[in-house]
Amino acid sequence: MNVSTVFPEGYVENDRVQRHTSSMPKEDEDRSAQERHRRMKEFVGLEEVTKLDFLVMLFAEILGTFLLVLLGCASCISWISTSPPTVLHIAFTFGLAVTSLVQVLGPISGCHINPAVSVGLLISGNCSFLKTVCYTVCQCCGAIAGSVVLKLLLPKEQVAHGLGATALHHEVTDAQGVGVEIIITFLLVLVVHAVTDPKRTDVKGWAPLAIGLAIAVAHMAAVPITGSSMNPARSLGPAVVDDKYKDLWVYWVGPLIGAAVAGGVYRMGLRANRENEEGSYDF
Repeated sequence: MNVSTVFPEGYVENDRVQRHTSSMPKEDEDRSAQERHRRMKEFVGLEEVTKLDFLVMLFAEILGTFLLVLLGCASCISWISTSPPTVLHIAFTFGLAVTSLVQVLGPISGCHINPAVSVGLLISGNCSFLKTVCYTVCQCCGAIAGSVVLKLLLPKEQVAHGLGATALHHEVTDAQGVGVEIIITFLLVLVVHAVTDPKRTDVKGWAPLAIGLAIAVAHMAAVPITGSSMNPARSLGPAVVDDKYKDLWVYWVGPLIGAAVAGGVYRMGLRANRENEEGSYDF
């Protein structure tokens, strides 16, 4: 007996299942390719940087870094030879300056005002590549402009003593300086990620203060060692205006490594993923 006579649609149905099964991997591949394309577009960020509003964000980064360097480095100027600025004075000037700037510019550009922060957010997937590059260029320009204006506002006697450039202690090696900058920048970028995490409801409204305090405590710890830069643009501005580039690479390598590690660590292990966490210390 012919099997096809008893089950005339048997083989047809099997053929349909086989064709459907064979088409599924192709559909999965298409979806996977589309997802990779979407992620690549988000990583590059071409659409974001071509919008008109992006110019306002760039201006905010220039303005923020300009004010940070102008005010922060002004606190490093010694007006009385017998009474130089204290570490506490410098720490709170930088910390409070960043707190104020984040409060004002945060909703506009995120107020990175630091290439290390931009790189850390790039690594964690919170900032596109082109945006990071554009921000870094604008931050460096703002820092140089801040140092230029500070030089114009100061008497020549004070300018001769420097414009608040960061420098290693004479007993500190380059490797030690890089290590210190890695650690304090790691702390800063970790705090930035934590207080800007949209899934964290316990820190809403506290971001400017938390970031400012992180900068202040890092300055109190590291000003005597490296000058506590944790911001390549902050070190670049006075160096360019003073035309003194000794150890400048320390203030790029250290902060960028620390920021990249912080971004990777937060993305892989510290990001808030659970809705309700038992045993939490959130009050």
